[in-house]
Amino acid sequence: MEPKRVITASQAAALVPDNCTITTGGFGSCGHPDLLTEALAARFAATAQPSDLTLVFAAGQGDKASRGLNQLAVKGLLKKVIGGYWALAPSIGQMALRGEIQAHNWPQGVISHLFRAIAGGKSGVLSGIGLHTFIDPRQEGGKVGPATTEELISVVNVGGREELFYPSMPINVAFLRGSRADVDGNISMEDEANFQDSLAQAQAVHNCGGIVIVQVMELVDRNSLDPQAIRIPGIFVDYLVLSTPDTHWQTYGEVRNNTYTGRSRSDTAVTPLPLCAKKIVARRALYEIARYNAPIVNLGIGTPEFIARVASEERCSAHVLTVESGVIGGTPARGLSFGASSNPQAILDQASQFDFYDGGGIDLAFLGFGQADSRGNVNISRFGGRLNGVGGFINISQSAKRVVFCGTFTAGGLELGFEAGQLIIEREGDITKFIQAVEHMSFNAAHAQSRNCPILFITERAVLVLKDGRLILKEVAPGIDIERDILARSTADIIVADHVELMPASIFLHRPLSVTDKYWRSRD
Repeated sequence: MEPKRVITASQAAALVPDNCTITTGGFGSCGHPDLLTEALAARFAATAQPSDLTLVFAAGQGDKASRGLNQLAVKGLLKKVIGGYWALAPSIGQMALRGEIQAHNWPQGVISHLFRAIAGGKSGVLSGIGLHTFIDPRQEGGKVGPATTEELISVVNVGGREELFYPSMPINVAFLRGSRADVDGNISMEDEANFQDSLAQAQAVHNCGGIVIVQVMELVDRNSLDPQAIRIPGIFVDYLVLSTPDTHWQTYGEVRNNTYTGRSRSDTAVTPLPLCAKKIVARRALYEIARYNAPIVNLGIGTPEFIARVASEERCSAHVLTVESGVIGGTPARGLSFGASSNPQAILDQASQFDFYDGGGIDLAFLGFGQADSRGNVNISRFGGRLNGVGGFINISQSAKRVVFCGTFTAGGLELGFEAGQLIIEREGDITKFIQAVEHMSFNAAHAQSRNCPILFITERAVLVLKDGRLILKEVAPGIDIERDILARSTADIIVADHVELMPASIFLHRPLSVTDKYWRSRD
């Protein structure tokens, strides 16, 4: 085999033709080949080429500012985008909302599986994921923005059951990232926080007759890498680009954290977070974990991220935490390292994780919410002038055995105080989150209840349960007035239960949870 050609990032960018379809590696804030996308943006700025690209991604890569896919948010460079999670690349989301590009928001797990379908020469992905949400073509068909009119998703009947069909498409270029490459192009990823969809993307582009370019930190001799450590075989790789440390951060939050890869382990007790709304929600969420014997748990982005940290503070480990990036076990990271986990038990590719999720493998899912309405429907994907994208939310919320939505009761300037186990609203949030009808149907509560999935909402001041299509106020925080602080701060139809319990006072105290608390008794 001839050694793979090592080229510069500028040379790699020059290989991308006009009007092609490109896919990029990475998961959110992890593992994006920034050197390559930076060079592509620089080429376009200098030459106005390549133009009219179609971009396909599962978990959109970025830092909410200038890195990752945000570098490609230039009018004329992109024509169409099909993506799962958009929140970390807000510049591209704004292009979609302004009508500067055609845009489609599909479930992240579906796109992850689509890479495998394209690699295998299949016509597309057939799945129930997305039915009865804005993804369903009988609602919006996943279309985003005024420039998007093309219907891509269709409803089909298979054996008497409705499914959605997501079509395959040729992909011409892949920009991917690994840790090391040998001279034959075999790629290892031992220093990456997760494996994303790298193998499937490389196979898909190769089998479409396209070009696969991989950014790596180091080039090593032939046969010097463990064959079992190879995540992308060299037969799928066309070119290598050597990166520099400043363009190869492990995540956008950290240059390197060896606890994410198993190279080292951290058993150090974590410093407790200060008491705040998200910590209150996370503490109350621990009670739901205690209902199970060693449950398999998914934590979504946002407020649910705090559950992992609070569980570590309380030395609670009677569960297995997972993230859709493919990580199993350990403590999921927050912020711009979300998608990584300290001390993981195992790391799968993203598509395999979604196989497990879609098949009902999650016992308990903790997910964020931006809006919830009188019927329990939830919007996390689009509100106001912001496009978050649905990410893996629909895969998880439509498949988990039990779903708990976590977030503050209001948003935008909410300030809290705590005194002797009492919650004090010092400044109310400006944004009402419990409303009559959600702007965007990310979660269809009736569809979830049709499969007997229990639904709970945990906030800093109240816990609500969805029963027979109605929101029932079940618990209230000590110090909270139901009429003033809950009903008056919501336009949703909330039913007050005949007997409303108090949320445990211990979760509002500036100390670890009490050893006499029922959570700890149930854990023991």
